[in-house]
Amino acid sequence: MDRQNSCGGLIKQIHDALERNANNAMRPMGMTMAQFGVLLALDCEEDGTLPLKALEQSLRVAQSTAAGIVARLEQKGLVESFGDPSDRRVKLVRVTAAGEACCRQAEKNMAQTESELLSGLTEAERGILLVLLQKVRDTLQ
Repeated sequence: MDRQNSCGGLIKQIHDALERNANNAMRPMGMTMAQFGVLLALDCEEDGTLPLKALEQSLRVAQSTAAGIVARLEQKGLVESFGDPSDRRVKLVRVTAAGEACCRQAEKNMAQTESELLSGLTEAERGILLVLLQKVRDTLQ
């Protein structure tokens, strides 16, 4: 079997290329994929706030890793963390205005990347690809 052209091999190559492009786009901002993951998770919340535990689960990382990512984002002024007033054991993380602006830029970058990714497909092929990718994802979850 030709591993380079197997479904898994092709998906890996696409993932690697997307990750490389994303890292290149974020490098001038001094950001990492994990840091953007935190910002985007917070940005999806109505009040821009999540418990640190929810961020750990969202990123699928250990508590210490999530705490380190949040600490670096705090140093950059993109998030703030504080104790939950109703339960001092819970640490909450909130995106700042600067973090929201960073998310807007990330969304523009992601839209551009998505457009480039799908540029070789017709509209019908894009729809079929999306349906097939969703089926594969759902099978693995």
